[in-house]
Formats: sequence, structure tokens, C-alpha cells
Amino acid sequence: MSAPLVVLAGPTAVGKTGLSLELAQRFEAEIVGADSVQIYRGLDIGSAKPTPEEQAQARHHLIDVAEPTETFSAARYARLAEEAVADIHARGKRALVVGGTGLYIKALIFGLAPTPPVDQELRARLKQQWEQQGPQATHQRLVELDPATAAKLHPNDRQRVLRALEVCLQTGGPISRRQQDHGFASPRHPHLIIGLQRPRAELNQRIEQRARAMWAEGLLSEVESLLAAGVPPEAPGLGSLGYRQAVAFLNGQMRSDDALFDMIKKTKAYAKRQLTWFRGAQGLVWHDADDFLGIGRRVSPFLS
Repeated sequence: MSAPLVVLAGPTAVGKTGLSLELAQRFEAEIVGADSVQIYRGLDIGSAKPTPEEQAQARHHLIDVAEPTETFSAARYARLAEEAVADIHARGKRALVVGGTGLYIKALIFGLAPTPPVDQELRARLKQQWEQQGPQATHQRLVELDPATAAKLHPNDRQRVLRALEVCLQTGGPISRRQQDHGFASPRHPHLIIGLQRPRAELNQRIEQRARAMWAEGLLSEVESLLAAGVPPEAPGLGSLGYRQAVAFLNGQMRSDDALFDMIKKTKAYAKRQLTWFRGAQGLVWHDADDFLGIGRRVSPFLS
């Protein structure tokens, strides 16, 4: 039997980082990140990546493992996270998985439905279609081929929209059917998922405050440095929330106030989608994000 995993999940800005550090110190655990932006090197401010001081309080894994130019899949995440968890347990430590990327968490706990390897020629054609016709038209094509998957994906989620189209076109069938057959019914780890929540108005206020702080404290300079180092504006990492608005401002496509407003608006919408995702997660127990004592009691049987 695999060693148990405790997962600390929830929407952006709910307070996962601070609580994870308290839990890691209390239970002598190491933190395995589950964040699709914090995996990128150089994307620090806009991803709310734990600071060097915070990382010094507990060892972190799955942070800074890819370049912003790389496409990073859930399958790759699951493989690296599994290796990190095995290493942590082999050293007699405990693993605490922390993040808001539901697909990463699901892939680690349940594995993924098998899909064909990437056809580079097909991928290049689909990327060209995305650039020429735009996200909405590309997403509409997925609606026609795999409506179940399309309903779960935002039209701007280029990586997952294109991957779903690839599977449809390579296999003649929707990826949603493969996922249904897989079932995600047999976990690879005994697990507890703590879902952190706050009242919606409070969460939205925290999102807005954090976005304004990022904008004021160096997000634009961070993106300028990445672009100056040769990272193209269309790189996967720079397509993330906050980064794409910063790129649009720096390229003269948006005014500063408009870019910041768009960042706040879309981050709130993203948090809503995260909450919807986690409400369907197997084995998830909700707790108020400030309920450290209650969460500690819940986690204790798994990490003690």
C-alpha cells in the first residue's frame, strides 16, 4: 500500500501557502506543489510562488521545474510528483501536496486515462489554426468533436483545448470517453483532500488585493525581464493569468488600468471554476481557511 497523501487544495488567494507552512512545520512534512504556473522558472510574482524565505521554512518540490517556453502536461506533473513523493517517504518524511490545479492533483492520486503520444505535425497544424482563427473558433471545433470536454475547458486554455483536439483527431473518438472508461475510481494513494474555502465576497477581495499588490510590486518588471531574456510573448508560461495581461500592456495592446482590471476579473472567474472542480473531487472535505485547529485535527491521523 502506498503511503498516504494529504492534499491542501482550494481556489487562488484562499490562503494555501501560509497554512501549508504551518502544517509542514507541525508534522515535519515536505511540500509538493500542485500549481500549473509555479512549475515555471522566473514566474515568481504573478504565480504567488512561495518566497525564498517561505521555502526555507519547509522543503518544496515541483517548483521551478520547467522553462516558461515548455508545454507542461498533467502526465509529466504526475510522474515528477510521484518521484518526489517516493523520495520524501523513502527518507522517512511526510508529503503534503499543496495547490489549486485540480487536474494535477487528480493525475497524482488516480493516474490519467491513456492517450496517444503527441503527433508533432498535427500539433503544429492546430497551433497554427489557433493563431489564425483564434481561441473561440478553435474551442468551437472541440465543442463539435467532444462537447463534454469542451464544456470543462475555458476557450483560452490553449494547452488543454489543443490536446483534446489532438486526441479526437488521432483516435477518432473524444478524450472524454477515454476518461469515462478510466473512471478515476482506483486511487494510487490513500488520501485526504482538505478543500479551503472562504465567503465569496472575502475571497474576491483577497484576489483583488493580491492582484494589485503583484502589479505594484514588480510583475511588469518580471515580465519585461523574461521577454528581454528571449522568452516569446506566446510562451506557455506567459499565457497564464496576470502574465498575459502584463504582456498585453507591455506590447501596447492594453492600458495599465484595463490590464489590471482584466487580470482581477479573470482571476475571480478562475477561482469560481476551481471551486466547481473541487466540489466534484472524491474524498474532499471542506474547511474554513482560517480553521487551523480543525484542519490539524483532520490531518493528524494521516501525517502523524
